[in-house]
Parts: sequence; C-alpha cells; structure tokens
Amino acid sequence: MTEPLPRVGGRAPRVALLVYNDAHADARVIKTATSLRSAGAEVRIFAVARARAGYAEGPDTVGEGIEVQRAPEFELIRYAPWAVDLARRVLGRQTPVARGTADQTSPGTTEQAPSRPEPAVDIPTLPARPTAKDRVLLAANDVWLRTFRTANLGLYWLEAAREAIAWRPDVVHANDGNTLAPAWWISARTGARVVYDAHELWRHRNVRTDRPVAPLVETAIESTVIRRAAGVITVSPSIVDWYRTAYRLPEAPTLVRNIPSGAGGPVDPARGRLRELAGLGPDSQVVAYGGRITTSRGIEETLEAMALLPEGVHFVLLGYGEPDYLAVLHERIGRLGLGERVHFVGKVAPSEVATALADADLSVVYVRPVCLSYEFSLPNKLFESIHGGLPIAAADLPDTAAVVREHGVGEIFDAQSPADMAATMSTILDDPERYRAAARRAATELTWEHEEAELLGLYARVLAGSGRP
Repeated sequence: MTEPLPRVGGRAPRVALLVYNDAHADARVIKTATSLRSAGAEVRIFAVARARAGYAEGPDTVGEGIEVQRAPEFELIRYAPWAVDLARRVLGRQTPVARGTADQTSPGTTEQAPSRPEPAVDIPTLPARPTAKDRVLLAANDVWLRTFRTANLGLYWLEAAREAIAWRPDVVHANDGNTLAPAWWISARTGARVVYDAHELWRHRNVRTDRPVAPLVETAIESTVIRRAAGVITVSPSIVDWYRTAYRLPEAPTLVRNIPSGAGGPVDPARGRLRELAGLGPDSQVVAYGGRITTSRGIEETLEAMALLPEGVHFVLLGYGEPDYLAVLHERIGRLGLGERVHFVGKVAPSEVATALADADLSVVYVRPVCLSYEFSLPNKLFESIHGGLPIAAADLPDTAAVVREHGVGEIFDAQSPADMAATMSTILDDPERYRAAARRAATELTWEHEEAELLGLYARVLAGSGRP
C-alpha cells in the first residue's frame, strides 16, 4: 500500500507538473502524476495545446482522470497579423498561421513527441542546383521556424505560470529544462518548492548545433534553478553522476527510471502480435524494434547487420516514422536486398507495446551516441522489451549495458560494428530461452512500482521541509 504524503496545513498537498508538450501520451509525466495522486496529492498538469492534433487549450484530462490545463499555442495571425501579410509578400505564397503540427508521437511506444510544438509548415530543402531565390526562401523559413519556437515557448512560460500561480501549488514539478524558468517564477510568487525532473541530460541533448545563444541561456537557467531546487530527479545513473558533479550538488539526484508498470506480471509470448502484424509464421525468427522510427536509433546499423544473417531472420519495426525518413530506409533496404525481410507494422497504444513485442525472438536496443544524453540514456524500449519477455541485443552504452548484464537478459555488441551486432544476434537466436527466462524474472523487479517508491520518498522529504503552515 502506498504511504500517504505529508499534508500541508491539514489538507492534501498540491503539485503542479509543468511539461512542454500536450501531455496526452507522455507516459512518464502521467505515471508521475498518477503516483502522486495515489499518495494523496492533488495534482494538475500544465501543458501546451496542439489544436491540430485535437488537444485544444484549456482544461482536459489524461490517463485515469488526471487534470490537465493546456496553455494556448502561439498563432502569428492572433498576436501579429501584420507579420503574416509581410511574410506572404516576402515569400510570395501562402504562409502558415503557426498552429502546432499534428502529433508526431508514435503511440506504439513511450517515446514521446518532441518536447515543443512545431509550426504547421513544410520546411523546404534545397534542390540539387539551388537558385538565389531558393536560398533566400530556405533562410526565411529557418528564421520563421526559430521565431515560432521562441515565441511559442515564451507564451507557454507566461500562460502556464499564470495558471499555476492562480492554482497555488505547494510543489512545482518541472519536467525537463524548458520548464525551469516558469517553475522558478511560480515558486517566487507562491512559495512553492521546485522539483526538477530531467528526462535527459538537458544541456547535452540532441539538438542542432547552430544555436549560439540558446545554450548560454539554458545553462544559466538550469545552473541557477537546480542549485535552489528542493529535489532533483533524473533517469539514469550516469546522468545522476553528471548532474551532481557538474553542479556540485550536496546530494545526488534521485534516480527514477522510466519503466512500465509491473501490474499483471511478465507478458505471455502467446499474446504477442508482431508475427500477426508482419504476416510471419512460427518458423521465422523475428528481430524486433519498438520505438519512434527516426535517425540515431540504430535502425540503419541493424539493417546492415540483417544483411549478414540467414534469410529466415526478419526485422519487424513497431512504431511511427516520418515519410521522408521511411523513404530513405526503403532505399537502403532495397540496396541491401532485404525487401522481403523487413516489415513496418505501424503503431499500437503505449500500454500495448510490451504485449505486442512478446512473440519476437529478440529485441534490438541501440541509441546511436551522437550526444552525451544519448550515451547515458536508458531507452524506454529496453524496459518494454524486458516486460515483453524478450532477449536483448544492446549496444555497448554504459547504463544500458549495465542493466542487460546485471539481469542477464541479453548480450552486448560493439556499437560501431554491424558485424559484431550480427554475431551477437546470432548468439542469442541460437539459445533464446535462457535470456527469455532472465527477462521474465527481471520484469518482476524492473517496474514503475519500484521507481515510485523513490519518487514518493523524495516528495515526502520535500513536503516535510516545505515550511508551510
């Protein structure tokens, strides 16, 4: 039974969770809110609207009735209609009004949509022989995109802070670095304590490099707020160590990994759906990928490894991918002669991922370490695959490899070598049952319920020191 959180002034504590997305499928935020509510807190998520995806501004609910208040999106035609007319004249065509795009989350994973909305605009690419006009248009669109992102984030800060201040929380839970500024403002206005939940290594995440000002601003905000926060949470041991060392924190951040609920126990392989979705029979060996189908997720390397494996081995990808990137993958698949052995089966609801994966023979867990945050990551697909009872072939990244080795659920390969990846996959496919048994055992230990205890322990300490009557 969940231990109740300390009360504040004789009433349930109020926790405002800030997140810069629409919150409808952010599994970590929803799990956190649900756990806090189960422990007696009154919770509300302050998110941002994505009207084009069906998530309008104003009040809503997510998960099992968790309250959400969505701030409005930035719409140029609402806030600066003169700029729309000017842009149309400069670009010589219809200019979007900058409502957020449709949600690009893969509902088949717990990997969430980008943490910020994007404008409803198709960003052009340069043709093979660009003209001066082509270059001007591309530069203008880039300026427009940067302006939209800055304006939309600023509007979220203002509106989310205004709504949260009116609600008078006792704790502000800032999910990722892009919510720290409003969290600190809310704290200054209400006396609420700040808990910073870094879902990744924020200053070293995978973003474009031509941002001369943004890193300075982000560093200033994070370094200021994290040292004054009542609690810090993050998602992997390496990121825990980095934050404590970089900011000389008196206490290590609390480790709360993003692991699925253990309710119901390990999934029965007979309930798996990958073979049905891919049209494969029991004689085929299935290598599974679950997650957003995009760059830096090891998909290209897995295809290279697949070309070295027998024809009876198939690669099945469960998730959502952008059409342009899928076209690039299909070209590579054709060049490698894998057209009959690679299957894109679409997406399922986040809660169904582990079950859908369960009849595969192994799962590939590989995030290309293009940034320090990726190198230190513990991918959601690792834990979803373990809950599906799957053997794991994982790249040699420190935190991922540590989990695989500790629980004996798979083998590690050299991230730079498709040949070593293929050899590792062959080793697992030759004797998958011992890894399956280990995964089923690990699934009973690696659960959100275990992580929840760390989360609630931190909150008990934060609320006990709130100083509120």
